[in-house]
Amino acid sequence: MERWTVLSLLNWCRDFFAGKGIATARLDAELLLAHVLGTDRLGLYLRYDQPLEAAELQTLHELVARRGRREPLAHLLGTKEFYSLSFLSDGRVLTPRPETELLVDKTLEALAADAPQRLCEIGVGSGCVTIALATQRPLWRFTATDISAAALGVAAENLRRHGVADRVTLYEADLFAADPEPYDAVLSNPPYLTTAECGAAMPEVAQYEPATALDGGDDGLAVIRRLIAAAPERLRPGGLLALECGAGQSPAVLALLRESGAFTTMAAWRDLAGTERVLTARRREN
Repeated sequence: MERWTVLSLLNWCRDFFAGKGIATARLDAELLLAHVLGTDRLGLYLRYDQPLEAAELQTLHELVARRGRREPLAHLLGTKEFYSLSFLSDGRVLTPRPETELLVDKTLEALAADAPQRLCEIGVGSGCVTIALATQRPLWRFTATDISAAALGVAAENLRRHGVADRVTLYEADLFAADPEPYDAVLSNPPYLTTAECGAAMPEVAQYEPATALDGGDDGLAVIRRLIAAAPERLRPGGLLALECGAGQSPAVLALLRESGAFTTMAAWRDLAGTERVLTARRREN
């Protein structure tokens, strides 16, 4: 009977994933095996010769089969790291992406840290953006909306997990909730893929993530266009609008902001890959 050790399994899983077209084959193998053994990646290197028990092999086999069908790694592990925090993540929400951390950074930079602020996130999903901000700024309070009741369930779990539920109010809504008070900031990582891009996306996205969090219509700007039109009435004068957008979309989004006539101080910010990923603007004072 073959003796499956940590090292032999890592190599087998890496080759299996590579054969399935998974670009991060080695990393995925390490993370799944570490998850099964209750350790981290460093821990694997300290026990290369350790054989797995039958129950561990069975659990790993099931996870590897699912990953081979291109189910996202975050769904298999149950969590995804964002802004150095761990978030519950599954098929009800968009998996948190590292490029979205720029949306958090620019919001933190734009608003006073030592004063109360009222923020609204449109399309809260897992809650990663609002929660990252809330953990950094204890004086800030948040309204967060999503069109998906299922997504709001995940956000509520993550709010409790990070101890900020008392400062965040969730609403099921298409864009804004019926909240009469003006906001100091409105932010969103809205759906911005075109419908064609959604259909052609890699299987992890096209088959396993919610279309409502991805599909921005024929040009990818359907939700962004509506948000720019609605935001001025919900922002205080001088309030911040911060939006994530897709590669190559920033000129069109900046044009929408200019055409609205409601915003000033517009800027585009590049992510670590050099893509103009986040746009910020201020509502005009008059």
